[in-house]
Amino acid sequence: MLRESKDVPSAISFTLNGTEINPVVDPDRSLLKLLREDCGIISPKNGCEPQAQCGCCTVWVNEKPRLSCTMKASQVVGKNVTTLEGLCEEKRDQISDAFVRCGAVQCGFCIPGFAARGVSIVDNNPSPSRDDITSGLRANLCRCTGYTKIVDAIELYAKMRRGEDRPRTESESCGGVGTALPKYLGRESVLGERKFIDDITVPGMLRAACLFSDHPRALVEAIDTAPAEKVPGVHRVITATDVPGDRYIGLITQDWPILVAIGEETRCVGDILAVVVADTDEIARDAVEQIAVSYEVRAPVTSPQDALKPDAPKIHPKGNLLSKSSVKLGDTKIGFADSTHIVEHTFSAQRIEHLFLEPESCIAAPIPTGLRVWTPGQGVFDDRRQIAKVLGLPVEKIEVELVPNGGAFGGKEDMSVQAQTSLAAHLCGVPVKMVLTRPESFRLHPKRHPIDMVFKVGCDDEGKLTAVHARMIGDKGAYASVGAKVLERAAGHACGPYKVAHVDVEALAVYTNNPPCGAMRGFGANQSSFAIETCMDMLAEKIGIDGWEMRWRNILRQGDTFATGQKLDKPFGLEETLLAVKEQYRAAKYAGIACGIKNVGIGNGMPDLGKCCLTIEDDETITIRTGFTEMGQGLFTVCVQFAVEVTGLPPKTFNVQTDTSRDLDCGQTTASRGTVLAGNAIIDAGTKLKAALESGKTLADLKGQDFSGYYACEYTTKLGADVENPRTHLTYGFATQVAILNDDGTLKKFIAAHDVGKAINPQLLQGQIEGSVHMGLGYALTEDFVCEEGQIQMQDINACGVLRAHHMPEVEVIIIEVPDPECPFGAKGVGEIGLVPTAGAVAGALYKFDKTRRFKLPMKEAPASRAIWDKKFKPTPK
Repeated sequence: MLRESKDVPSAISFTLNGTEINPVVDPDRSLLKLLREDCGIISPKNGCEPQAQCGCCTVWVNEKPRLSCTMKASQVVGKNVTTLEGLCEEKRDQISDAFVRCGAVQCGFCIPGFAARGVSIVDNNPSPSRDDITSGLRANLCRCTGYTKIVDAIELYAKMRRGEDRPRTESESCGGVGTALPKYLGRESVLGERKFIDDITVPGMLRAACLFSDHPRALVEAIDTAPAEKVPGVHRVITATDVPGDRYIGLITQDWPILVAIGEETRCVGDILAVVVADTDEIARDAVEQIAVSYEVRAPVTSPQDALKPDAPKIHPKGNLLSKSSVKLGDTKIGFADSTHIVEHTFSAQRIEHLFLEPESCIAAPIPTGLRVWTPGQGVFDDRRQIAKVLGLPVEKIEVELVPNGGAFGGKEDMSVQAQTSLAAHLCGVPVKMVLTRPESFRLHPKRHPIDMVFKVGCDDEGKLTAVHARMIGDKGAYASVGAKVLERAAGHACGPYKVAHVDVEALAVYTNNPPCGAMRGFGANQSSFAIETCMDMLAEKIGIDGWEMRWRNILRQGDTFATGQKLDKPFGLEETLLAVKEQYRAAKYAGIACGIKNVGIGNGMPDLGKCCLTIEDDETITIRTGFTEMGQGLFTVCVQFAVEVTGLPPKTFNVQTDTSRDLDCGQTTASRGTVLAGNAIIDAGTKLKAALESGKTLADLKGQDFSGYYACEYTTKLGADVENPRTHLTYGFATQVAILNDDGTLKKFIAAHDVGKAINPQLLQGQIEGSVHMGLGYALTEDFVCEEGQIQMQDINACGVLRAHHMPEVEVIIIEVPDPECPFGAKGVGEIGLVPTAGAVAGALYKFDKTRRFKLPMKEAPASRAIWDKKFKPTPK
């Protein structure tokens, strides 16, 4: 691992992209920093420096792929360094075209590294097999795609190099609903030209770094900033006393201080005590180390069960119980009395790190009207409100622009460093950038909730479910985030997509001194799914039927009532998903099956709003403005497709952006709702624009005009509300998944059949599901984020257990289209449902293999898991 030395900078000589250069640098400076900060080369991205575990920084040194974050500047003296910027134009065109045409780009942060690696694979082997490609990608990590389409892209690139290119299809260019319109800004993403926040430089910009708490629970007695203030190049050290407004932020409950003050108690190791603003990132970080903090260390509260004890220290003034969510239907006493079979067990789901490849970052700059902020967040208007609150300014003085981020998965709903960066810029009067390191990212942002669950489930002699009783306790961590809603969702989805007359579910969200937990793909539904799906398998075995038949007898059908009390009166395709996997499930020797349901839209009494604005620009292009975030899911691409479908204009007419320049506050990009709400709003606005064009006006006539679109779903009811015919959500996604094992218990194939309503872009939708399955398999088998006594034990990417390309089985995606009449062209969101049933399917397959029931995630002792993480493990065929 590299550390910046204190050596005097000296001139080094090497060739960069065909040109000899002689920069004056510290010889121990990393090649990655040299390229990015001194040479202006941005295609190699910094996902984990100096860990060398993500592959985002891949470049060529003497024509061999190298991780530039591990090389010192002195190591390239006299050598040829090539980046994607210096690749010959033919290869640039081919590799970018291959990735875009195969749908291999989602957030795009890791893709330049994959593109560089792919070029090298094909240079060394013009006709690589898929196994050759996945083996060659071992150094590179992707959190979005599931790798299938990346391998497809490198295969296509190899064909291009051999002169065997396939023709383009009409679907790739026409751009309407149902076509494979290429990813918005796809080429720029592949070549590393689309800028993320850390790629942006503002004139006169300073850098900032944070001092984090050393202890999860300790009284801060003193903070001595004087030594840091004396470091040359430091402009200011900021502490809690410098905050002009309210220090406490939060999306629902404002309990999270952006800086912990002297005399206050820290609540987790992600608490920030001070911010240093300096000329460079290196100076700021050196100065942070000079700050001396005096603590009175106190014993942390690290389990929710302990936190609920009467004598437990209060983590927040109102106590340690954040929320209690209840779901009740019928009478479970009657249901269990009528049951022929009952199963009961305790289940445990683990804490998970989102591991988006782009670490948190922000830029803030003073402007004449106030402050401009560049954010990667999932809700620009929420960021704006909270920043204004911290600075004590009217919200109108804060302008926020989304820089489409390098992955989020829920982890960028809460603000990370936006408030601290904005405060630094406001106090110093100059632009400031802050970028977290990977260990800092681990500390700061909320994780997936670990939840302990006790399920009791009954059925009659035919296998029809009679009752579900469940109790859940979720470790909220130090701050509320959206944890109350996560446990609410876990409770509401506790019965899975099954018809149950008698339900009694209770879910608690409890504060501890562990890292905060908040939104993550699945949002509580996947934790409860693991429990209910395992219970389904246990009951099926008691009755003597297989997993498919058990589910077929119990799935919800149109007209049935979901566990929340909502009558499902619209058509949906859960039956079709089960039928789609039936033959493969029953033909496999070792197969597990699980069904899933996931709400689309926040609902539960909260309005779901969609707003957009179509602005006719002076060059006769149209800017689609939306309040939702592009974070790899393809939102900006489908926004263009909605506009194309409604207006009849070609795709090249449209650009897309998210900012606060118009009144487009739609809330967070969450709950799989972006496509649905943005789509309905664009249909509204596009219809108005089309009417103007059909009246005889041209785009030239309409320059400068805005066409606004609006959609609102305001009829949902709170969970547990005592109303007739409750309706808790706008709609739902449904899925059936099957895991198939080899004869040695390792992963062989995974099948995901999903009712998507309508596939707006089938290729990008398929990629979303493949990426969800990848995340779900990691959740089931290998991923964990261990904390002991409130201290994070995972300090690098590899420790988190995320699967790489060579770990993935074949993934078959089956798209079922049963349009929802309230959704745009019938389309429903799929961002989360893709991993809801995954762990249950894997657990079922493992039981088929070794007859061992597993009740705790991850299932690390299973052969399918050990084959991934245990190098000494040798799978044994049965």
